[in-house]
Amino acid sequence: MRVTRPTLVRGRRGPGRAAVTRLAVVGACATAAVTSTMIGPSASAHDSAGSTSGSTSASAAHARDGAPLAALKKSLSPYRDVDRALADGFIPVSPCTESPDGGMGYHYLNPARAMAPVDPTKPAILLYGPTADGDPDGRRLIGAEWFQADADQQLGTDDDRPSLWGRPFEGPMPGHDPQMPVHYDLHVWLFDSNPAGVFASWNPSVSC
Repeated sequence: MRVTRPTLVRGRRGPGRAAVTRLAVVGACATAAVTSTMIGPSASAHDSAGSTSGSTSASAAHARDGAPLAALKKSLSPYRDVDRALADGFIPVSPCTESPDGGMGYHYLNPARAMAPVDPTKPAILLYGPTADGDPDGRRLIGAEWFQADADQQLGTDDDRPSLWGRPFEGPMPGHDPQMPVHYDLHVWLFDSNPAGVFASWNPSVSC
């Protein structure tokens, strides 16, 4: 399935709490399911940014960021059990997502975290892949995603671009749905090796 990059929306300014939560959930589903007929020119710009960030090899990234990422992986390890994620407020908001560049799997969103400031220890989204046994309900933790809505909603400015572990988020990029704001995002592949890079958006080793 050809799709736009599935990103979610965290309202930092503007829409109220209820509206932001609805946008986050609707946005996740929309970006995971949207077809190529809805991909605008902005998607190409985003893909270009993704390929740049993905150029760093997984081994080099681990060598540079090994300690922080190892600590993060350990703290997120309990979420290998998807039931633990559900108990802690994460909800499934997309089908398994893939593209010609690789996959992202299933997105599980924590609405409370989605409306909080970016925290390196608390991703708003957990990424799960299918299990090897083919169980349609099986889930294996493969990574996490952080995102932030752009403060001024202008593609030409990036004064509020966030970064984690010295890595600037991708963006600002348009929403992939009319209700989604301009935003930034960052993916981190902690539990599934990514030949495109630890911080690449798509993972060629993930398929649905």
